[in-house]
Amino acid sequence: MKRYALRVVSLAAALGLWQALTSLDIDLWLRFSQFPTVTDVARTFAARVSGPDYWTDLTDSLTRILTGFLLAAVLGVATGVLVARSRLAEDLLGPVLEVIRPIPAIALVPVAILLFPSNEQGIVFITCTAAFFPVLVSTRHAVRALTPVWEEAVRTMGGGRWRILGSVVLPGALPGVFGGLSVGIGVSWICVISAEMISGQYGVGYRTWQDYTVVDYPGVFVGMVTIGVLGWLTSTAVELLGRRLTRWLPRSAYVPGARPPRPDRSVTPAAAAPANGTGTGTGTGVTRSEEARDEHLV
Repeated sequence: MKRYALRVVSLAAALGLWQALTSLDIDLWLRFSQFPTVTDVARTFAARVSGPDYWTDLTDSLTRILTGFLLAAVLGVATGVLVARSRLAEDLLGPVLEVIRPIPAIALVPVAILLFPSNEQGIVFITCTAAFFPVLVSTRHAVRALTPVWEEAVRTMGGGRWRILGSVVLPGALPGVFGGLSVGIGVSWICVISAEMISGQYGVGYRTWQDYTVVDYPGVFVGMVTIGVLGWLTSTAVELLGRRLTRWLPRSAYVPGARPPRPDRSVTPAAAAPANGTGTGTGTGVTRSEEARDEHLV
């Protein structure tokens, strides 16, 4: 509860600072007098929410994001596993992918306009391309970092290629895959908003650009806040799904500020670590529990 309260206080402090700088027309080096106040943005936001256009823009942007991101997730994971597991695929696809990967997705807007018959399909293509490469790279590195002992164990027990893929490769690479998905969803929002500004009809990015052209700065900030909240919600959903599917991972290392457990002082040094190394004290129990955990992972 203290951590959640601290987060709320941090957000409230940021909004209070914004309100103070803009309402007092502070112009030191940055011109805060040109910014709308928090109350102006709140009034504009309330007016937008009560109208139908806001929800239409929201629905269009979410549809484009989810369609492009799901396509990128499927294609990125499949291509990453293929490139990491097959030398032939790496030789054939690797050079092409590495040449295309540095090109910003927003630079593909002219290509999308020429290639696809509708702007809607072009925006989905840009969103998919933006998320595809983070997922591809993370999946490729995660698959290559897997311990070879796991695959050898499955082969020893008679497992084939598909068995290895389903029981070793995909589960072992899931942490890295969801790391790429978390990055990809954020990049997708950046690119879909930019694409809507250039060639979209409806959408949060399209509406934000229209507000800028008519010098409606509170409306611009409404669009920015909407984009930030939507990006945070979708990124959180991806992270929660990743935690759900990787429950077998130890979570203690992922908790910020977590303290290691204190040693039990009631255990004597002799019981904790027998001198002759053949006792059955706590040290042996810890070793056996670690071995059992390793066997479970294999």
